[in-house]
Amino acid sequence: MTKEARAVVNAAANAPRGTEARDRPARLRVGVVGAGRVGPALAAALRIAGHRPVAASGVSDASRRRAEALLPGVPLVAPDEVLARADLVLLTVPDDALPGLIAGLAETGAVRPGQLLAHCSGRYGTGVLDPALRAGALPLALHPAMTFTGTAVDVQRLAGCSFGVTAPAELRLAAEALVIEMGGEPEWVEESARPLYHAALALGANHLVTLVAQAMELLRTAGVAAPDRMLGPLLGAALDNALRSGDAALTGPVARGDAGTVAAHVAELRAHAPHALAGYLAMARTTADRALDHGLLKPELAEALLGVLADGERGTDGGER
Repeated sequence: MTKEARAVVNAAANAPRGTEARDRPARLRVGVVGAGRVGPALAAALRIAGHRPVAASGVSDASRRRAEALLPGVPLVAPDEVLARADLVLLTVPDDALPGLIAGLAETGAVRPGQLLAHCSGRYGTGVLDPALRAGALPLALHPAMTFTGTAVDVQRLAGCSFGVTAPAELRLAAEALVIEMGGEPEWVEESARPLYHAALALGANHLVTLVAQAMELLRTAGVAAPDRMLGPLLGAALDNALRSGDAALTGPVARGDAGTVAAHVAELRAHAPHALAGYLAMARTTADRALDHGLLKPELAEALLGVLADGERGTDGGER
């Protein structure tokens, strides 16, 4: 580990969370490879903590605008030049591009011994950084469990945000210290569990956006002028109840076993929004299974309900209803 990296790890790990940036010694030079929505926000948070962003890479116009807005005065350079200037490099490229990027940087000699390399992919742990590890880099996986907009609001949202953290045992304090300095809360995730961890987040967050957008679309079709205003309190309460109570928070016609209501939903969706029917049926089936398992859906009502769902599924496959 470089002298700068070792000093900042020790200082950050031992400093109280309320310590002012000016009172923390040995700040790191920070670089960002991939100025998408995530990297500039994390670097901006590290700047608030007293670290010094020194370089970023990005080729699209949107990347350049984000870097200018969140990291004013930080030059945009090639990825190898980012590594040449920085003690800590945030690798914030799409998941599928990460292995090739790391291999390329290692092969070209851009990686320096003792340099901290932190990727922000949820899918990968530190194994993907093995080519850089062989070149002497110090591998960290720091994944913020948050959606990003690419604007300054992301920096504020990092306060209290959980990070999925994976690192070698000797770097655990380093990883946790950096997350805390960004305002986040470190959550340790084993290397082997990273894909499942990421699938859980995608299921909860990415699919939620799809469901909400589709619900607003259907409400507009039904003549509701302000679907966002209608859904806001309902979804807020549902999310809060689900986080507090899990499956016990299930409500609605599926959990109650109202087969007639669900049949009416299926008929309306088939007539007016056939593109939404398959998703409705899949979620209704999963909801029914969970409601049954937790004693919310009475078995004597489940048979008729599951029959409606089965009929609907046959209809979406083009079979006879």
